[in-house]
Amino acid sequence: MSKPIHAAIFDMDGLLLDSERLCRSYFLDACSELQLSVPESVYLQIIGCNAQRIEQIFAEQLGPDFPYHPLRERWMALYQGHVHNRAVALREGVRELLELLAGLPIQLAVATSTAKELAETKLRLAGLRDYFSLITCGCEVAHSKPDPEIYLLAASRLGVAPEHCIAFEDSANGVRAAHAANMQVVQVPDLVVPDESLLALQHRVIPSLNEARQLFI
Repeated sequence: MSKPIHAAIFDMDGLLLDSERLCRSYFLDACSELQLSVPESVYLQIIGCNAQRIEQIFAEQLGPDFPYHPLRERWMALYQGHVHNRAVALREGVRELLELLAGLPIQLAVATSTAKELAETKLRLAGLRDYFSLITCGCEVAHSKPDPEIYLLAASRLGVAPEHCIAFEDSANGVRAAHAANMQVVQVPDLVVPDESLLALQHRVIPSLNEARQLFI
C-alpha cells in the first residue's frame, strides 16, 4: 500500500454480506408478480446506488412512464421481510479479516447505500455491528455512489484523511466512489466483473476478503 492505513471503510451489501443475489432474486419475483420486464443491464447499473439514484436510473433507462414505485414497493416488501428477520450469510473471509483488523490500530467503518435503520439491522443480525465505530449510509448524503460524498463523509467522521483510508468494495459504483475520494481501493467482485474502464483505475482486485488479510500482515 502506498500510504499508511489508519482506517478501513467497508461497503456492506455484496461485500460483507452475501446479499446481492438475494436482493436480485426478490427483484425478479416482484417483476414477475407485476408482469414487468426489466433488462438485466439496467439492474446491474443500480448495484451500489442509494434509493434516489436507483429511481433516477430507472427513469433514464426505462422512461418516466415505467411503474417504478409499485415495483420498488413490492420488491422492498419481499426483500426487507427477509433481511429484517433473518441474518444474511457473510461473504468468504469477512469475519477473519475483521478479527485481524480489530487487533490493529485501524479504525473500522461502513459506507453503504442502504438506509440507516436497515443497515444497522442487517449488521446486527449478521453479528458484525460491534466491529465498526460508525456507519455512514446513503440516506445521509445528497449524491449516491459513484459520487465520493459517502466516503468523504465517513473519513471526516473518523477524523482520518482519505488517502490514509482503505476502502473495500464489490461494485463498480462503489469502486469509482472510493477512488474519487482518493482512497486506496480493494475490490472483491460479486455480481459484476470489472470491465476495462474500471480496471483502468488500477485498484486492487481480489477474489475474496481472505486475500485482503495479506495487506495487513
